[in-house]
This record gives sequence, structure tokens and C-alpha cells, in this order.
Amino acid sequence: MSSPTTPTSAPTGSLVGRLLVRGMLAGLIAGLFAFAVAYVAGEPSVNASIAVEEATAAKAEHAAHSHDHGSNGANGAATQADSEEEIVSRDLQSTAGLATGVLVYGVALGGIASLAFCFVLGRVGRFTARATAALVAAAAFTTVYLVPFLKYPATPPAVGNPDTIGQRTTLFFLMILLSVLLGIAAVIAGRRLAPRLGNWNATVLAGAGYAAAIVIACVFLPDNTDAVQPEFPAAVLWDFRVATLGIQVALWAAFGLAFGWLAERLLAPKEQPDPASAPVAA
Repeated sequence: MSSPTTPTSAPTGSLVGRLLVRGMLAGLIAGLFAFAVAYVAGEPSVNASIAVEEATAAKAEHAAHSHDHGSNGANGAATQADSEEEIVSRDLQSTAGLATGVLVYGVALGGIASLAFCFVLGRVGRFTARATAALVAAAAFTTVYLVPFLKYPATPPAVGNPDTIGQRTTLFFLMILLSVLLGIAAVIAGRRLAPRLGNWNATVLAGAGYAAAIVIACVFLPDNTDAVQPEFPAAVLWDFRVATLGIQVALWAAFGLAFGWLAERLLAPKEQPDPASAPVAA
């Protein structure tokens, strides 16, 4: 019986393309799990946030109408705004729209993560394909989502000024870029320090350096000035942020398991029959 391979070099040639296809397939599978979590755990908090936003808008409209008695033009404009408020129904957004977005997101990230797997395999230690896939998934979750989330946590639809969406998005992607670059630098530093300090000490030192650099980046990067309003329910905000974190955990955990299995089946050597056990011809 042959054991799972422990690759010593990165895959080359056609293997990269085949791993890319498997990574996208694993991303699709992971997207299905993420969609299930998003629909079950995320949609209730989104609906609650929208209800809070509508109630706040209704109060503001009522306050404005109280200062304007019997203005038919204002009422007509409000009626027209209500009729044009929803281009796509909320039911379609929370089902087909959500599924399409999450699945496309999963396939895209699965392809990118599979290319990272091809680069890492055999370069960071003698790990099996499954272990390498798990490491890539854990590193991607940490650098791409968890660390930026700690600095700029997700906010539900009713939180924040719509005019600051561009600024908030720019800051979030800047944090992602810094986190990924610092993570790559930590891996390179750990590899160079390993011959002198040993794998464990080099890994701990590189991880500590990454954490210190992230703390410095968080200190110097501007905060999100578009704060949550005091009247917004804290429970709804908490549920939304926990749900978004759970979606990413489900996505990357499912990807690591699925892609590790697919990659191992591709890279493991085919079992050869034992000549000693073959029947001898008469």
C-alpha cells in the first residue's frame, strides 16, 4: 500500500492547469456551504437591519411632513420614491442573487487559492497535499478576511452613510493588501531563518513579526469615522458580524477539505501491483 505523497517540489506543466480546475471546483463546493450559512445565519440579521433602516426613514419622513401641512407635491414625490425604491425584490436578492454572488465569489477565490497552493507545495516543508491545502486555506482566511475584519468589521445595510461607501471599501481593500503582503514577507523570513533557528523557532519569530507589523499598520491606518449610530440595536449588529465571520469560516474550511482531497487524488502515485503477489502462469 502506498502512503499519501509528501511532495518535495512544486507542480509544473499541465499539473498547474489541472489543479486550477480542481481549485475552482472546490471553490464551487465551498460556495454552496457558504451560501447555506449566509441564508440561514446571515439573512435574518440583514432583514432586521433593513427593518431598522425603514423605521428610521419613516420617522424622518413623518417629522418632515409634520412641518409641511397638506403639501400634495411632497406626498406625490414620496409615493413615486416608494414605487421606485425596489428594483429587485428582496426575496430574489436573498435567494438567487445571494447564491449567484457567493458561488461566483467561491469559484474565483478557489482558483486563486489553487495557484497559491501550486506555489507553496514543496516550498514550505514536506507536507502532504491535504496538509498544504489546509495551510493555504487557513492562511488565506487569516490574511484576506480575519485580519482586515478586526480593523474594519463588516456593517449591515442600515449602518453607515452611503456617501462613505467608497472610502470604507478603499480602506478595507488596502488592509487586505497590507495583510497579504506582510503574510508573504513572514513566510519568506521564516524560510530564511529556519536553517539557523530551526523550523519551530523560525515560524514563531516570523508569526510574531507579522503580528507586530499588523498592529503597527492598524495604528497608522485611519479609523472608520462613519460610526454605528447609538440607536442601532447592538444585538442585530453583533449577529450580523458573527454571521459574516461564520460565512468565511465555512467557505475556507470547506475549500481546504475539498481541495485537499481533490489535489491528493491527483498528486498521489498510482498503486502498482506487487509482483510477488501476482499469480504465476502455469
